[in-house]
Amino acid sequence: MAVPPSYCDLGKSARDVFNKGYGFGMVKLELKTKSSSGVEFTATGSSNTDTGKASGSLETKYKIKDCGLTFTQKWNTDNTLGTEVSVEDQVRGRRYYENVSKSGKLKTSYKREYVNLGCNIDIDLSGPTIYGWAVLGYEGWLAGYQMAFDTAKSKLSQNNFALGYKAGDFQLHTNVNDGTEFGGSIYQKVNNKVETSVNLAWTAGSNNTRFGIAMANCGFCCGSNLN
Repeated sequence: MAVPPSYCDLGKSARDVFNKGYGFGMVKLELKTKSSSGVEFTATGSSNTDTGKASGSLETKYKIKDCGLTFTQKWNTDNTLGTEVSVEDQVRGRRYYENVSKSGKLKTSYKREYVNLGCNIDIDLSGPTIYGWAVLGYEGWLAGYQMAFDTAKSKLSQNNFALGYKAGDFQLHTNVNDGTEFGGSIYQKVNNKVETSVNLAWTAGSNNTRFGIAMANCGFCCGSNLN
């Protein structure tokens, strides 16, 4: 079996059918180029035609392949500037990041056949928050766990479980967040042009149930959600 996806990518195919391709009222632009010295530039911009609000970002990336090093700098129109240094494949299957900003962030991950692990630490003066996740895969079955521990309050701030199955163009995903929010989705790629998705979610102790059906067809998307 191939390397399992990260926890945040579980059920992503189903979510993308609902979230991507709906460009009504929104104009988006992305430009990518690479210099002769190997520096990669990515510029993105978007504008909401209803509100007139525009946003953009610029990312530069430089890789030193012999050392497994990648240097990334990001800037956006909210005046947020970030610098990321990552080291990959110096230990087989492992990747380490150091994201430098005013708050600070450390990331590390390990992935290989059947397993995908990760740990992030948000560094804050009041006390760091530790995020961890693990996904195991075997013969199409996927099981994942995600947690966040707030050291300032000495308690778990996130406690999530997920279970899924993937076979060819079919995917099934279920999840429980903090023991109160339940969700499930089914994704089916009918052919190279048509994708379908069904999504269901509800909250314990509440009558609020959300149900949605969506289909994407060669860039044309349609969907319906019921609450």
